[in-house]
Amino acid sequence: MNFEIIFVLLGLIGMLVALILDKMRPGIVLLSLVVIFMAAGIITPKQMVAGFSNRGMITVALLFLVSEGIRQSGALSTIVKKLLPEKETTVVKAQLRLLPLVSAISAFLNNTPVVVIFAPIVKNWAKKIGLSCTKFLIPLSYATILGGLCTLIGTSTNLVVHGMMIEKGLPGLKMFDLAFIGIPITIVGLAFIILTSKKLLPAERPDNFEEEETDAAIEKGKHVVEVVLASRFPGLKRKLKDFDFKRKYGAEVKEIRQGGQVITKNLGEVRLQQGDTLVLIADDAFTRTWGDSSIFLMITNGKEIPTRPVPVWKKWTALALLLIMIIGATIGELPYFQERFPNVKMDMFFFAAVTAVVMAWLKIFPPKKYTKYISWDILITIACAFAISAAMEESGLAALIANFIKDVSGSLGAWGALALLYFVTLVVTELITNNAAAALAFPLALETAQSFGVDPMPFFIAICVAASAGFATPIGYQTNLIVQGAGNYKFTDFTKIGIPMDLIVMIISITLIPLIWPFVPA
Repeated sequence: MNFEIIFVLLGLIGMLVALILDKMRPGIVLLSLVVIFMAAGIITPKQMVAGFSNRGMITVALLFLVSEGIRQSGALSTIVKKLLPEKETTVVKAQLRLLPLVSAISAFLNNTPVVVIFAPIVKNWAKKIGLSCTKFLIPLSYATILGGLCTLIGTSTNLVVHGMMIEKGLPGLKMFDLAFIGIPITIVGLAFIILTSKKLLPAERPDNFEEEETDAAIEKGKHVVEVVLASRFPGLKRKLKDFDFKRKYGAEVKEIRQGGQVITKNLGEVRLQQGDTLVLIADDAFTRTWGDSSIFLMITNGKEIPTRPVPVWKKWTALALLLIMIIGATIGELPYFQERFPNVKMDMFFFAAVTAVVMAWLKIFPPKKYTKYISWDILITIACAFAISAAMEESGLAALIANFIKDVSGSLGAWGALALLYFVTLVVTELITNNAAAALAFPLALETAQSFGVDPMPFFIAICVAASAGFATPIGYQTNLIVQGAGNYKFTDFTKIGIPMDLIVMIISITLIPLIWPFVPA
């Protein structure tokens, strides 16, 4: 083991520790490591910045804008309101109507806005008809995760793997390649949720703030509002008493839900974190001002956030553009179109770029504010992940770990290596972030396939699934964090239903992937 291998290994361990401790945003953690690798001569400056020009990473940025256009058009909220029954119903019947549609939508849109739109609607609806919202919010998050496994654009993780494949001169993934494994997983996963969530998920827990205070606030024209702190919230990592929330936003914090804990005393001493849910007493001016802000992912349990009327043509145009993007990217790479248009690569990048620009021209989302709809930390994380992957390959660490995986697999051969790689990727996903997990696993997948002399595609598909299917912890996926506070869930509420989900998805994956993408000689 040479110096470069030891250096890169220690750097990766330090990165994992920093991500778990959550002292800095993932993007700056990965950027710091990449700069260290460049300064040490492990990677070149060109390799350091290569990820920032990768089509997969830029496609993720464009899809943020497309998702925002769909969100602001109001099309999704209209659909879900019509879908939910107005009369009394059962949890199972309501989930049967809701969850398959959520999965279908999230297969083509970013999962976070889908949950942000649906969560307050579902919560208010459940309260009106007398059902517990806790039976729906974790299933809502899980349904978006399952749907994201079905297409190339279902989650940014798939696009990261796709981009890395293209970097290596491989064909990359087509729009519905992942559907062969994603659809079976989604069907079984949704069935498990619908059959077991009534028993495995808790009943709704009462709010901890005093009803007298709430009643008094209502008499003054105020109401209870829940907000989830986004990555752009300026008070992250600061104590509430040092931030002066009431002066800045005109709302009083009554309760903080953080990491599965509900805090109602000594609120001023709490350091605010991304994903925290704050229960506020606020007036209508607060929701009008901040309801469409990137500072908060708004969740209400009093009134729905007032929204500006959206012309009907914008709703239909947004949906039509989304449909054109999906169909175009699906058929654009067929040999017929490649022969007719040899100078234009009509892939997902092409159609996402066209769709985002047309949405901006038509003001489906405000073009002057387009930068605030992009999650820059995710993009920086993805771009730096490419450089970290290059460092693992250049140093020889990827090959060393791949040989270790091969030795551990023993008589199980490539199938055993696939299962082990899946498990390691899943654990890293549950502990840190899905995009970083995919980037770390990609060079291992490539080197492991080469050590067995087989096609790497089964390994690439496995890390796509494993890096996205994080069900067992609220930190495994951003949508889990959002619903944790909204539903007042404890950490263990996720493990009770999430660990069986993880096992089910893993068993299906390592069983079907080699059958769909055989271990043929490379």
